[in-house]
Amino acid sequence: MSRKSRKVSSESLSVSAAQKAYVRKHLLRTRRIRLYQVIILIGFIAFWEISTHIGIVDSFIFSSPSRVVKTIAKMTVDGQLFYHIGITLLETLISFALVNIVGLFMAIILWWNDSISKVLEPYLIVLNSLPKSALAPVFIVWLGANMKTIIVAAVSVALFGSIITLYSDFKAVEEDKIKLIYTLRGNKKDVLLKVVLPSNIPSMISLMKVNIGLSLVGVIIGEFLAAKAGLGYLIIYGSQVFRLDWVIMSIVILSIIATGLYKILSFFEKRYTK
Repeated sequence: MSRKSRKVSSESLSVSAAQKAYVRKHLLRTRRIRLYQVIILIGFIAFWEISTHIGIVDSFIFSSPSRVVKTIAKMTVDGQLFYHIGITLLETLISFALVNIVGLFMAIILWWNDSISKVLEPYLIVLNSLPKSALAPVFIVWLGANMKTIIVAAVSVALFGSIITLYSDFKAVEEDKIKLIYTLRGNKKDVLLKVVLPSNIPSMISLMKVNIGLSLVGVIIGEFLAAKAGLGYLIIYGSQVFRLDWVIMSIVILSIIATGLYKILSFFEKRYTK
């Protein structure tokens, strides 16, 4: 073997060893973070349970992990729990789909026509700044106390921010890429389909991760005012009749749902990145 080939071989081995060390260090750090997260969660649950038993926290007001588990088991046997979870999930997914479809469509229109964007931009900013809980009673008067009102309330929470964010991302695309399309005798449609949309897929997925949480928040706001089923309904009804175990149970389940939906979108984001 020549001196040059031996040098290349030794360099590749050293790089490979360095890569392995880096991967090993990264995995160790990830596992350590996961361990700390689990320890914090278990510690919080243990403290919550113990504090209710020794009287630091009033279990009637703040419930306890054991009471939450018993409530979940009882409502699961009755079949009520899955019904309420299903209603909230259905409303959230419909709202999430509408926010992303309408938001993308409106952002494309604003990007396509500069005059329309200049006319509508101040109104979008005002609508995005409005407290959406203040609009919910108006939606009830317009649409009635039903699922349509809840979905419209949820869409209003996330839609205007999505339009503004997507439009800003579309406008921030590199000018050189757009000039290249026009140089190759392309048109505005080619710029949209070959440059603007493909280059913004990562930002669209990131926006979806935000929108799924906002859609869930909007659904709960709507269920507080116009629902006869759902986790938001359980929270507001439980607080009215002093069934605070229902309230805490619903909050815990909402946290699990929000985490699960976020993780699903993060999984697809990682797959796309790879």
